[in-house]
Amino acid sequence: MTIHPTAVVDASATVADGVEIGPFCTVGPGVALASGVRLVSHVVIQQDASIGANTTIHPFAVIGGDPQHGGYKGEPVRLEIGENNLIREYCTFNRGTSQGSGVTRIGSNNLFMTGAHVGHDCVVGDSVTMANNATLGGHVHVGDRVFLGGLCAIHQNGRVGQGAIVGGLAAVTRDVIPYGSVWGNHASLHGLNLIGLKRKGYGKDAVRRLLAAYRDLFEGEGVFAERLDRVEANYADLPEIMEITAFIRDGGKRPLCLPSAE
Repeated sequence: MTIHPTAVVDASATVADGVEIGPFCTVGPGVALASGVRLVSHVVIQQDASIGANTTIHPFAVIGGDPQHGGYKGEPVRLEIGENNLIREYCTFNRGTSQGSGVTRIGSNNLFMTGAHVGHDCVVGDSVTMANNATLGGHVHVGDRVFLGGLCAIHQNGRVGQGAIVGGLAAVTRDVIPYGSVWGNHASLHGLNLIGLKRKGYGKDAVRRLLAAYRDLFEGEGVFAERLDRVEANYADLPEIMEITAFIRDGGKRPLCLPSAE
């Protein structure tokens, strides 16, 4: 390991071989840094956080900070971050709360651009991109391969299904279906994330069927519950559509981002 002489590392912290801690970094109590972690400089890992292998954190990020929750009274809570994450300048990731799960969890292979914020008790999947100043309120769940545009904000307790894209400046107060494309203030649904689907390997015929199912669900005849039943029956061979319908059912009465009435 390499620890710069100006860095402050708590005696209770666990630092694996191959870790690089740059100038003026602070590593607090209960922190565990896995092999290959690199703290470039001026990074604060406040306390009770585990950072997965080969994760790089850039200057002025504050990781494992206290939850921004009025009910937090110093209870033992944690932040867990997976492997191969790139965390850029001024990012802030908070620990969980006793009112929630007690743990904020972030997966692997994610990119967090400058100023991204992950609130208390959030769950972030793998291969997620949070662009500059994208913000997650407390208890937000973000699926794998989601793209969150710059300056967007996801309301507390919100869900963003895997493969979705959220446009820049979007104010997201309702759940976003898997593979959905939402933007606006307040955000509304504008179809499927076609770029993401194509990158996943879907050809024109497959995308055409997915779009047909989307139209049947959100633009078809009858009330929404009837359309949901019909789409489940007619497109049972499309895993992505089954993901969408399961996501909707799992949310119960939670509000969804829907297409604009305009």
